[in-house]
Formats: sequence, C-alpha cells, structure tokens
Amino acid sequence: MAFRHAVLDRNIKAISSLVPCPSPRLSLPMRIALALEYDGRPFCGFQSQPSACGVQDALQRVLSSIADGAVGVVPAGRTDAGVHATSQIVHFDTDAHRPLSAWVRGVNASLPAQVCVLWSRAVADDFHARFAASARHYSYLLLARGERPGLDSGRIGWYHRALDVDAMQRAADRLVGEHDFSSFRSSECQAKTPVKTLHVARVRALGNLIRFDFSANAFLHHMIRNLVGALVCVGNAQHDDAWVLSLLEARDRRAAPATFAADGLYFTGADYDRRFGLPATRRDVMLAS
Repeated sequence: MAFRHAVLDRNIKAISSLVPCPSPRLSLPMRIALALEYDGRPFCGFQSQPSACGVQDALQRVLSSIADGAVGVVPAGRTDAGVHATSQIVHFDTDAHRPLSAWVRGVNASLPAQVCVLWSRAVADDFHARFAASARHYSYLLLARGERPGLDSGRIGWYHRALDVDAMQRAADRLVGEHDFSSFRSSECQAKTPVKTLHVARVRALGNLIRFDFSANAFLHHMIRNLVGALVCVGNAQHDDAWVLSLLEARDRRAAPATFAADGLYFTGADYDRRFGLPATRRDVMLAS
C-alpha cells in the first residue's frame, strides 16, 4: 500500500510539472478623473512649459510622486497665464492602485497653495477629459467703476466707468450660434478650425460688477477675452450692438478690439455624458467681496 501511494505521488508530481502555474495577476492601468480649482496668477497657464511654470507641471510632479512613476494629465481646456479655474477637469492613467482619497488629500498636501483637487473618480477607459467634453463653460467678471479693484485685485477685470449692460446683451445675442470666430482668435491659436458653436452668451449686472457667461462646444485661443473686449466697446457706446456682426463677417483679428485682461476670466467646467458617473463638473465663481 505504501509503495502504491509513493508511485501515485510521483505521478501527480510529474503531471503537475507539465501544467504551467497560473501567473500572478498583473496590475492593470486605471484611468482617474480629477476636478481642480486654481488661482492662475502664480502660473504661466495650465499647460506644461520647459520652465515648469504651468499648473500641469505642479500637478504632474505631485501625482508622479504618489504613483511612484511618471504621470501625465490631460485637461478639458488649456487656460492662459493669469486665468483661473473653478472646475478644471483632467484625467490620467496609472498602474498605481491607490485609494481615491490619495488622489485628493494626498495630492493637496503637496500642491502649491493656489491649486486644489476637489474630487477624484475612477473612470472608464473611453473617458477623455478633452475629447469626451460636449461643452465648456467660462465666466468673466468685470468691475465697472472709477476706482480699480483692491480686495479682488487679480481676480476680476476692470473698466473705469459704467457700461450699458442691455446693449452688451443685445450684442452678445448676435454672437450665439455657429460662426467663424476668426476675428476673435489669437494669432497663436492652434485650433484646426475657427468655426465654433456658441450656446450661451449672457451679460448681467451685479451692482457695479458685470458678469459675462459663455458656453460653447469649444473655444479658440483668447476667444472669450476678445469677445469681452468687443462687448465693452458696445457697452461704452463706442459702437452699436450690430457692430459685432461686422466683426464676425470680417474674419480678421485686426478688425476687433484688443484682447481684454486675463484677470477676470474663469474656466467653470465642462459637460460629460452621465454614463461616466462623475460628480458635478461645473462650479460657480466665488469672490471674497
């Protein structure tokens, strides 16, 4: 009996040696979405720069440290130097499996004080912060009074006297729809086409603070700051509201006014399909005053 057991044992071992052992489960990469808010004043814009002065540089540096490997992020939109964000959406891929809280509290512990991660979510592989966005939203805050801003300096734009908000709204209404916005496009713009669909162009007065809200499928480089500059030229009675149509028809940046200051511009979020299961991807602007 003992001999039979020994033979059976040898046979089992021989068979087992022919069957490959299951390999340990590989760590599959995850795609993580984040929402950020930031004060754009200390940075040269969102996009990474050779001098590492972009918001993207600061964020990737901290994410890479937590992931223990290089991490690159993709934003919903690139903001210029001095432009702020209340809800910038980004995504990144990583092999590092960390609690979602690590991508919020852990990252915030090392980010510059002017940047904060608001939330993190694991998302499907087909989520893309830029290409999955169906619309993007910006607000511009403009103080219209004789005295420059003090408490909110750097966070709002300034014009030295009162403006006709109703006239600016009539002009803004003419800009809504699909147009060639070449007259409002920076010479450095890299967009494939100047044709964009502006869904919302709203102008409201909150005392002597004027708020401009814009929503579109996408925006050109400096487009909103150039739109605000044109609307101010209507608000100060330099032109009537129909004048903005002549700017659209010109399709020439030289026909439109100078680019307005970056101070009052905020990227306030982007829209995504509900199937991605994201928290709120839009946030309103909050000021100190």
